[in-house]
Amino acid sequence: MIVFPAIDLKGGEVVRLAEGDMDRATVYADDPAAQALLFAEAGAQHLHVVDLDGAFAGEARNADAVERIVEAFPGHVQLGGGIRNRAAVDSWFERGVARLVIGTAALKDPEFVKAAARDWEGGIVVAVDARDGMVATDGWAEKSDITVVDLARRFEDAGVAALLFTDVGRDGLLKGCNIEATVDLARSVDIPVIASGGVKGIADIRMLALQADQGIEGVITGRAIYDGTLDLATAIALGAGA
Repeated sequence: MIVFPAIDLKGGEVVRLAEGDMDRATVYADDPAAQALLFAEAGAQHLHVVDLDGAFAGEARNADAVERIVEAFPGHVQLGGGIRNRAAVDSWFERGVARLVIGTAALKDPEFVKAAARDWEGGIVVAVDARDGMVATDGWAEKSDITVVDLARRFEDAGVAALLFTDVGRDGLLKGCNIEATVDLARSVDIPVIASGGVKGIADIRMLALQADQGIEGVITGRAIYDGTLDLATAIALGAGA
């Protein structure tokens, strides 16, 4: 099970939001590339990066910071936030990003996502972000009338690498990961699932690792690392044994 430390970008800085609210941002670092190197030194081989400004704008807003991260980090960078057309997809892969996370466009333009998944094999992750069980879009500012499972099943045969499931109501709050909902989703589809939102400490990692054989590919954690309630090296070691 892969443990992805997260770097969320807002105005070029490393931040964490509470429940996806841009007005509830805590700044943790002003040098994203340096933060990526710290994660690498702790043993991270995979990194999850989000252009928060881009998620709301619908196009890249922290491209320079992302490029510096990709250049500095020796492992695989997974990027999300505002990737809603083919030009953006092709551009980011050409600049060295390993995987792209697409959320809003997966709901609004699924054929674009399916085509990208076919052409960039193993490179597309579909984000299924849940607010009260329904899919949240546009930087989590909007809630759709489609359930998470229904959206996920639309991509069963599309060749996407994984589903990224986030419980928006827990994100950035250290409430504990919604393990039950994550495992339920993994059991409902044939696509590997990455857990996200609310990771509090090593107990969350342990519980998810125990469910890895149910289709849990990995887990994303941000604030728990920054606030010191989770040791990244310990989490990575635990995940590697799953």
